Amino acid sequence: MLTGENNLQLLATPKNIVVTTHHKPDGDALGSSLGLYHWLKAKGHVVQIVLSSDFPSFLDWMPGSEQVIIYPQAPDVAEKLLKEADIIFCLDYSALSRTNVLEPIIRLAEGQKWMIDHHLDPEDFAAVSYWDPNAAATAQLIYTFICDVNGDRGALTSDIATCLYAGIMTDTGSFRFRSTTAAVHQIIAQLIEAGAKNWEIHEYVYNSSTENRLKFLGYCLLNCLEVIPEYNTAIFAVTKDDLEKFEVTTGDTEGLVNYALSVKGIRLAALFIDRTELIKLSLRSIGEIPCNEICKKYFNGGGHLNASGGSSNEELGAVVNKFKSILPEYKEILTK
Repeated sequence: MLTGENNLQLLATPKNIVVTTHHKPDGDALGSSLGLYHWLKAKGHVVQIVLSSDFPSFLDWMPGSEQVIIYPQAPDVAEKLLKEADIIFCLDYSALSRTNVLEPIIRLAEGQKWMIDHHLDPEDFAAVSYWDPNAAATAQLIYTFICDVNGDRGALTSDIATCLYAGIMTDTGSFRFRSTTAAVHQIIAQLIEAGAKNWEIHEYVYNSSTENRLKFLGYCLLNCLEVIPEYNTAIFAVTKDDLEKFEVTTGDTEGLVNYALSVKGIRLAALFIDRTELIKLSLRSIGEIPCNEICKKYFNGGGHLNASGGSSNEELGAVVNKFKSILPEYKEILTK
């Protein structure tokens, strides 16, 4: 759904534009941001990407990633750019709180906010909203924003295609999630034709683990995995000592929850990580098991039906026990 389309005419002349995405960006967040960044630059706009945090090292190969401004490393520069922007693109998040330390700066900025996103329950803050909760990834929406909304399919370059391919690939679990429709595959075909080297992208993302990360994954599988067979559920609970022991960096826990979901018979998987200031929760499920409902109702979060996140300021053991205590509420759907 597109609203505020009359404002699209602003892109007809050069503007100062800042692209933002959510805190601790994943492949879709960074891929959609960089894909849009390259398109806007080619149209003559002055563009910067400003992030509230760093991003995983397995994404640092993306074209343009070296130009990203990370707020904690250059707060004065980031604030100036946001305050002076004509347009602030808000990608892969539907609530400004998801930008963490950038929220008050974006909220007070005078430039128009344009949201492009696929998450549920969008906050009403944008002058332009291009929103579709059925989209597989925000990178898919950037593709249609460029090619369909703006009718600029011929503008796809290999850099744009590479970034958008990476975004869609990571948010669909390498095209295995239920969100991977025929339309998604058709877009992927167009991106490959435009220059995305699919085999290289997979290699960069999935075959670039550090030794510490592999040892951390092995440790978690051996020591942190708990299977709850009566509810077809499996969980990982990772302590702050575990994180310190393996010198875990941004992105090292990415995908860990999927190992729990890969256990035969498991229909709901949870990952709890003690980040000191908060316990972060990631849920993944199969079928109609509502991760988003669980996260929204019990863990101050939300997301998609089969992939959601949340947090708690209780201690790790208490959060895990709270999660276990709600499983009986969902027993029928977990065990059918």
